[in-house]
Amino acid sequence: MESKGPVDVVITDIMMGGMSGLELTDHIRSHYDTDVIIMTGYSAEYSYEEAIRRGASDILFKPARFEEILLRLKRVLRERKLTQEREIMMAKLKELSITDELTRLYNSRHFYTRIEKEVERCYRYQHSLSLLLLDIDHFKDYNDTFGHLEGDRVLMRMGTIIKNSLRAMDSGFRYGGEEFTILLPETHAGESLVVARRIQEALSWEKFLPASTSSPVEVTVSIGATEYRMQENITTFIQRADMAMYCSKKNGRNQITTLLDTHSKEYLQCLNSWSSKTPD
Repeated sequence: MESKGPVDVVITDIMMGGMSGLELTDHIRSHYDTDVIIMTGYSAEYSYEEAIRRGASDILFKPARFEEILLRLKRVLRERKLTQEREIMMAKLKELSITDELTRLYNSRHFYTRIEKEVERCYRYQHSLSLLLLDIDHFKDYNDTFGHLEGDRVLMRMGTIIKNSLRAMDSGFRYGGEEFTILLPETHAGESLVVARRIQEALSWEKFLPASTSSPVEVTVSIGATEYRMQENITTFIQRADMAMYCSKKNGRNQITTLLDTHSKEYLQCLNSWSSKTPD
């Protein structure tokens, strides 16, 4: 009779027709999240250590009283629950360690971990990979005028906009301060502009009303877009997106700049803008 839901514990005898209890234990532990209790009447031939080594959670030697079976079952279920709770807690702690508390995007530390994996995958499968680097325009002035609490509200809303603008396979990160990065796997630079424009449009509809003013304050973002070149150094890849973003700043802010060819006139112009880094 097939189970209609997950099975927490299987109790099996060692001696069975066809597959032995130890073989069954191997199969269960390899394919399912289920604990196994083994029963045997051959205490001289099978040891507790052997059963545990094969993946069993416990072993019972016959004849076993019902009370003992029930006690062992309760212990395995209790340990199983504790293990699951610990795994959930560790997963939450891991998520917290890679998440920016304010924006709920991934943090910059995780960005560098993720970009290495995406570049490796890009190289292995010959897939495209695009990178967006975003910087909120005049954010220092916004903070100085309205206070850091209001600035934090802008950052939080920016995190939500970025999340809502991405596909499941994409990743958004708070790169630092008012800067954000977005990794777009299997996406060419031209296609990444769709995401960049979507973010700018969503931000343009936002109405920021700091407590010290009665009029809405416009917030804009400058964006740099680029695409990974095979065997390119990751630092160079990130710097090119950074250059493109600063070129957007120099060209009047609230702009999107794509930078691909390092030998172009546009690249040299962006390089000069990036070297000075005067606009905020």
